[in-house]
Amino acid sequence: MSGESVSQPVPGGPEDTPHAADDLVVLSGVNKHFGALHVLQDIDLTISRGEVVVVIGPSGSGKSTLCRTINRLESIDSGSITIDGKPLPAEGKELARLRSDVGMVFQSFNLFAHKTVLENVMLGQIKVRKTEKKAAETKARALLDRVGVGTQADKYPAQLSGGQQQRVAIARALAMDPKVMLFDEPTSALDPEMINEVLEVMQQLARDGMTMVVVTHEMGFARSAANRVVFMADGRIVEQATPEEFFSNPRSDRAKDFLSKILHH
Repeated sequence: MSGESVSQPVPGGPEDTPHAADDLVVLSGVNKHFGALHVLQDIDLTISRGEVVVVIGPSGSGKSTLCRTINRLESIDSGSITIDGKPLPAEGKELARLRSDVGMVFQSFNLFAHKTVLENVMLGQIKVRKTEKKAAETKARALLDRVGVGTQADKYPAQLSGGQQQRVAIARALAMDPKVMLFDEPTSALDPEMINEVLEVMQQLARDGMTMVVVTHEMGFARSAANRVVFMADGRIVEQATPEEFFSNPRSDRAKDFLSKILHH
């Protein structure tokens, strides 16, 4: 009977386990130690395509380490991490290719000081993606415009404000057409008046459907841009919820305590 196929699980639908087609980053049973310190404890986290996940929690809770394991800047002791269905490669060319699929923006901007802003955004395209120079330049200029620093293309990083440098760093990561963007406290080194110009770029990326994992102390960004808030403490994911649920009705005592400290000072 031809009508029977209707009840089949939709690929990528909720019944399609263990991992749906829309799962872009999957951490399963991830553990990480620094010496005696157990910084990531049995982490299970799945990030879907187009999802913006904001990771928050007290200092030393493992947030940045979690972020850095996703592109293997930190190795893990046990468990598995897959990106777009492929396990993280250990080293070599495969790892370089993976890193270009996973854009990373750090606290410090990590731009090449001796290269212009334009050259910084062209470099990875030419070296890793083997893009032709003219095409790389066209794309770099378009991305610099997109993050609002197009007029700074021929300057060197030191001639820019911190907020401008961080926006260049975002453009540089975007130039690789990453599948996912990781932001590790991207505004924590910035002066207060520069924080919003960076968050605005990130808000726009979120609206454009970029898959993002953002470790931040900026609760306003978490509230407005996140699809999901992941709260970590002591190396564990304590709870995860929509921003609305998390901020208005945290379930765990740890989260309540954390929120009372940061939202009422």
